[in-house]
Amino acid sequence: MAQPLKSINLIAPAFKGVNTEDSPLAQDPSFAEVADNAVIDRRGRLASRKGYSVVTETKTELGSDSLRAIKEFRDSAGNTLVFSVGNNKILSGTTTLTDATPASYTVSNDNWKLVNFNDHMYFFQAGQEPLVYSNSLGAVTKMSSVSGAHGVSSTMYGNEVLAAWGRLFTADVNGNPNIIYWSDLQQGHNWSSGSSGSIDVEEAWPNGYDEIVALAAHNDFLVVFGRESIIVYSGADDPANMAISDTISGIGCVDRDTVQNTGKDLLFLAKDGLRGLGRTIQENSLPIARLSNTITDDIITLINSESAYFRSVYHPEENFYLITFVGGTTTYCFDVRQQLEDGSFRVTRWPNTLWTCYESTFDGDLRIGSSDGIGTYSGYDDNGTAYRMVYSSPELSFGDAATLKLLKKIRPTIIGGSGQDVSLKWKYDFGSRQGSKTIVVDSDASAEFNVAQYNIGQFSGGIIVIRKPVNANGSGATLSIRIEVDIDGTELSIQEINVLALTGRIL
Repeated sequence: MAQPLKSINLIAPAFKGVNTEDSPLAQDPSFAEVADNAVIDRRGRLASRKGYSVVTETKTELGSDSLRAIKEFRDSAGNTLVFSVGNNKILSGTTTLTDATPASYTVSNDNWKLVNFNDHMYFFQAGQEPLVYSNSLGAVTKMSSVSGAHGVSSTMYGNEVLAAWGRLFTADVNGNPNIIYWSDLQQGHNWSSGSSGSIDVEEAWPNGYDEIVALAAHNDFLVVFGRESIIVYSGADDPANMAISDTISGIGCVDRDTVQNTGKDLLFLAKDGLRGLGRTIQENSLPIARLSNTITDDIITLINSESAYFRSVYHPEENFYLITFVGGTTTYCFDVRQQLEDGSFRVTRWPNTLWTCYESTFDGDLRIGSSDGIGTYSGYDDNGTAYRMVYSSPELSFGDAATLKLLKKIRPTIIGGSGQDVSLKWKYDFGSRQGSKTIVVDSDASAEFNVAQYNIGQFSGGIIVIRKPVNANGSGATLSIRIEVDIDGTELSIQEINVLALTGRIL
């Protein structure tokens, strides 16, 4: 009597994102071993990320360097101007990058922090006099040269700046890593009169000693991030009288530019991974959640080996937090729509992007900086070049790792794409033997059901759905499935993978 085929359906593969922490044999098949250059879309499918479209046409002033920060100036009158920094210059514009550095001002580093405040743009970095731009000034100007400036001296040349509660706050000053300075009310260039002031937090650190890395405003609290601990102040709207509300020991922030406020939470990179500073309603406490439990070892390795700098962005339109290890040319994409059972965010990886800074804009775009200048997160290629989307399942045992499986058929359901070759691979027993076949996605882009969603084609030209079975061979106790495809202008997602096999003898 013929033995029936045993089936396993991977519905919405990688719905829970990448997991490199748990034992491959013990993993939920909804995880992925690899999910590169992909996102988890609104329908829970693993889909190709968007690409990178360069806007800059003339980047002579940037030379061969990369942009380190992008920020759009915007005032209450509707005036806007995009600034960026790189090649030891302040640059303005998008299609053409123009040198906006003040005359007789030497920039020694590009680690600027840019903030909008009270119709002005402020530029801060350690060891350099802050710079100011406004539409009335008409040019980037040294802060000490702005009318009404007071107390502008090297004692307040901070590496961090925060605009909140009608003031600027700055910290991480060379030689004074524990002092926070604040400006006069609504006067971002007045640091020695009115209600300006400072506070030394050296004796407030719960671990005895630390250094300020970053500042943030969250739920009306001033959050002071050290390298190994955190201090939370209440009453920062009147900073001269603010008081410690909470302290957290053993958890700090590795870099200023990893901190992002999502509105609901404050995300930051700690030495053991991505963390969230969430406030409960019921208790007067600040619980800390680690949000990268599924890739802990991977992310710690990248933190410890990072040779350049970190950049991050929260983009509400795409519902993700991106963290880029610039020296490691690796970006992790954390989907913030929902959390897994252990509190982690679902995560995918974007390798070799070579992106070096971001800005989530007022109009809902995502600007990306690189050695090419300024680009946008759009389209489905990287400035005309295809990128490789890769999915690899965890080891699949069909519920019994002790019996031999004879693989017969694999049938993926792929949505989108147009004319691409999809490489379908399988391997047995952690890669000891493997096979592969190629599926060609149809180039006929007729809309699914002949009706475009909401009368607008979701994909360019419509939606293609392919369900092409592939005859497979070989045998093993466990197997994993891998799909690779070059994304070259058209979105593609993986809806389902159906695997059929015969069960053989006990091993």
